[in-house]
Amino acid sequence: MGERANPTDLELAALISSKICHDVIGPVGAIYNGLEILDEDDDQEAKNYALDVIRNVTEQASARLQFCRFAFGAAGSAGAIIDLGTCEQISRGFVGKGKHTLVWKVTPGHMPKDKAKLLLNLVASAITALPRGGEIDVQMAGTMEKPNFLIRCKGTNARAPLHLTEFIAGENAPPLDAMTIQPYYTWRLAAAADMLLAILQDGDDILLSAKST
Repeated sequence: MGERANPTDLELAALISSKICHDVIGPVGAIYNGLEILDEDDDQEAKNYALDVIRNVTEQASARLQFCRFAFGAAGSAGAIIDLGTCEQISRGFVGKGKHTLVWKVTPGHMPKDKAKLLLNLVASAITALPRGGEIDVQMAGTMEKPNFLIRCKGTNARAPLHLTEFIAGENAPPLDAMTIQPYYTWRLAAAADMLLAILQDGDDILLSAKST
């Protein structure tokens, strides 16, 4: 990050809070709009449409909050372990059923919290590597205590995840805000988990690598 100091604990908490609010405000606003239609519109077709919207965005908001709870939150006490089956379920809900497809090839088991949180944040980073959609292929080698993650991003116009390259390189990092805090936090998590991040290109694919040191 060049000469800029890392944010204080309070600043980091505020930025992550802003990130979570940013992620859920859209679905919550759509729910409110749908409820307004139910209250004010007598047309049954409009009411049915509003109910469909409410169902869909409620599911989306729930998936995002669940993801944020594990990817950014405490997720248990210090030193806790996390079930990778739970990570898969949360990741599938977060990726959703839209233009991205998740392929999960991770060995079942229980992993130290910081390493599991890093894996979740790498999945979130992979979405930004595929602006037009595509396949997110998640693989793991090594052990639960010393895992190595490899996420292959396959899709049209695949690119390096937004801002993560700059934080890894320590050069030209952008100012921290609700949009850039996630890649910054991913970089900090990797250091806390004793894992080395790298972004590689393999043909048209982008690879996100995290290796235990």
